[in-house]
Amino acid sequence: MKSTINANGTEIAVVSKNNKDDYISLTDIAKYKNRDDAFIVINNWMRLRDTLEFLGLWESFSNPDFKPIEFDRFRQESGYNAFTLSPQKWIKTTNAIGITSKSGRYGGTFAHKDIAFEFASWISAEFKLYIIKDYQRLKTDENSRASLEWNINRVISKINYKIHTDAIKENLIPEQISPRQKSFTYATEADLLNVALFGKTAAAWREQNTKVKGNMRDEATIQQLIVLSNLESMNAELIKQKIVQSERLLILNKMAIEQMTSILRNPTTKQLEHKQKLKGGAGE
Repeated sequence: MKSTINANGTEIAVVSKNNKDDYISLTDIAKYKNRDDAFIVINNWMRLRDTLEFLGLWESFSNPDFKPIEFDRFRQESGYNAFTLSPQKWIKTTNAIGITSKSGRYGGTFAHKDIAFEFASWISAEFKLYIIKDYQRLKTDENSRASLEWNINRVISKINYKIHTDAIKENLIPEQISPRQKSFTYATEADLLNVALFGKTAAAWREQNTKVKGNMRDEATIQQLIVLSNLESMNAELIKQKIVQSERLLILNKMAIEQMTSILRNPTTKQLEHKQKLKGGAGE
C-alpha cells in the first residue's frame, strides 16, 4: 500500500511493506536538499561513520540475516576520504533490510521509518519535525478509516442478526414454551453459524481462550464479520424453506469457505489487515 505525506510542501511517498512496517522515501526527503541529485545526498549520508553505526545497530536488532563481518569492514573504511557507499552496495553486501533501492522511472530508495527519520535529522531538524507530524496525521487517518469500515460491518452484522433471530422466532420456536427453551433455540442457531464459519462452538472457543475477555465474535476479523453477516441472511432464508439444521450446516460451511477464500484473494483485504486492530465485534 502506497501513501503520501506532505512535509511543509514536500511530497514524500510512504509504502507499507509486508503489511507491517512503513518505509519512507529517502529519495523524496533528499530532494528537500538537492532536487536534481537526490542520490548524491543519500550516498553522502551513508558514507558517514555515525550513519553506519546507526544502520548496523538497526539491522542487528531487526534482521537475523544481517552480515556483521561485512558491516565491520564498511565501518573501518568509513574514516577514509575515498570511502563511498550506495544503498545498493550496502544492501547487497550486508543483506540489509532496513533500506530498499530500485533503479528506473518508478524506482527510488526507501527506508524503514526509524532510518528515514534519522536521515531527515541529518537533512534538517525542522524538516524532520514536519515529516513526523504529517506521518502521525497519516496514521491517524488510516486508523479512523479502518475503524469506520469495521463499524459499518458491525452495523450490517447486527441488522442481519435481527433478520436471523426473527426467522428463528417465526419458523423454529413453537408456541407456549419457556423463555429458557427459546434462548436455547437461539443459542443453537448462533452456534450453527459459529461452527460453519469458525469451526467451533462459542463454548469451545471460550475453553480455548480463557484469558480473553470478549467472545469469539469480538475477536473476529473484518473479513469474518462480512461473511458472518452473509451467513446470517442465508440461514434465515434456509430456515424459511424448512431445511433441517444438519443440512443447513453443510450449506453454510461451504458458503463460508467459498466467501473467505474469495475475500482473502482480494488485495484490498491485505490493506485492511494492515490498517486495523479489531477491539470489538457483533454480539452472539
